Amino acid sequence: MQVTETLSEGLKREFTVVLPAKDLEERLTNELVGLKDKVRINGFRPGKVPVGHLRRVYGRSVMADVLQNLVNETNRKIVEDQGLKLALEPQIVFPESKEEVEAAMEAKGDLSYKVSLEVLPKFEIQDFAGLSVTRETYEVPESELQEALERLAQQNRQFSSKEEGAKAEKGDRVIVDFVGSIDGTPFEGGAGTDVPVDIGSNGFIPGFEEQLIGAAKGQELTITATFPAEYGAAHLAGKEAQFATTVKDVQAPQAVEINDEFAKQFGMENLDALKTALTEAISRDYTAVSRRKLKRQLLDALDAQYAFDLPPSLMSQEFDNIWRQVQADMQQSGKTFADEDTTEEEARAEYEKIAARRVRLGLVLAEIGEKAQVQVSDEEVSQALVERARQFPGQERMVWDFYRKNPQALAEIRAPIFEEKVVDHILGSANVTEKKVSKEELMAEDEDEKPAAAASAEDKPKKARASKKKAEAAEPASDTPQTNASE
Repeated sequence: MQVTETLSEGLKREFTVVLPAKDLEERLTNELVGLKDKVRINGFRPGKVPVGHLRRVYGRSVMADVLQNLVNETNRKIVEDQGLKLALEPQIVFPESKEEVEAAMEAKGDLSYKVSLEVLPKFEIQDFAGLSVTRETYEVPESELQEALERLAQQNRQFSSKEEGAKAEKGDRVIVDFVGSIDGTPFEGGAGTDVPVDIGSNGFIPGFEEQLIGAAKGQELTITATFPAEYGAAHLAGKEAQFATTVKDVQAPQAVEINDEFAKQFGMENLDALKTALTEAISRDYTAVSRRKLKRQLLDALDAQYAFDLPPSLMSQEFDNIWRQVQADMQQSGKTFADEDTTEEEARAEYEKIAARRVRLGLVLAEIGEKAQVQVSDEEVSQALVERARQFPGQERMVWDFYRKNPQALAEIRAPIFEEKVVDHILGSANVTEKKVSKEELMAEDEDEKPAAAASAEDKPKKARASKKKAEAAEPASDTPQTNASE
């Protein structure tokens, strides 16, 4: 084979490859000879089929395999000889001339084709010791634990029917049937039977629960309430609806005593054990928030350290993933760019910056992970897959099989594990300062923490701010380690 580089521009490389006819003939003949002992053809004894006959019967299919193998070998040789790291799989362009292709398929002519490559940029990893980040910590006070216990008790309290004629009060549970309509026309999903409504729980659209106060068993009434402007169903958002409602029962909550017997309802030995479990659960939640903010700081610092050209194809893929989600969100909400005081052009520019940040950080983390020899074990992947399967009760086996049979899907499980391990590796050398903060400080989402690549908050329309945050938080759907960065 003959390989000639025809383009070396930025991260793009192009090569012209010529596969001589004599090489094609040699490969084809060797394959056909090896086929003699494997095929059974009527009229011929095993292993005695003439190569010429095999060529007439199997020549084209065997040559197709020969060409595929030669193309793969050539690609590997180009990458190895040039010392390249590919961003994506090579793009192959075969000649448009049917005569040339047919001649190659018969091994009667050379095959010349082009290979287009997109390579990863080269950059030096900076010293982690120069990175300074702050880990915010929050200790759960006794008062918050008590509030959690009281919420748990409230969520698990029992209700009993009030005496005949008793009226519903705040805190009561009312069992109702209802049929909703807008302008006299019933709407999909607007009816319910034997629906429990806890007055004061804010579990229904604003105004619905309050209008049940004073209602008694057997009473029929019409409740008028307005769906929130940001309601998930676009055809209901902001609409006023009437609900023809029948009260079937009014129930009062029974008192719950928080003691050892209460704790045993949750499989705990006593109340102290329940308190310990609750404290650990609450702490895990706050630790996760702290970790997320710490990671954001670290990635912001890394983003500021590196500037290099990005592979156009990776940029395009990342942007397309983000943009599809943006369009899906807007379609679901029924909003347009004009509704959000922006334009499609401005929004695209915003998300292109996000895509660039994610690709850049992905490349940086991949390079750091490779140099540090960060590995993700099969056990870690299996454990994460089990957790993913548990999110689909009753479908665990189907989810497990899907991921196990799809390498690209399984890579989506592996990628965030790799990313977190690389982040831990960096934090091991970075300057990390511990800072005790209040709950409000820990949970605050500071606009100043947004990536430097984005426009300023003052210039950014509110829709862009909200969707941008979602796009930044999303895990990338990629099986390549260079696109693992998500923050």
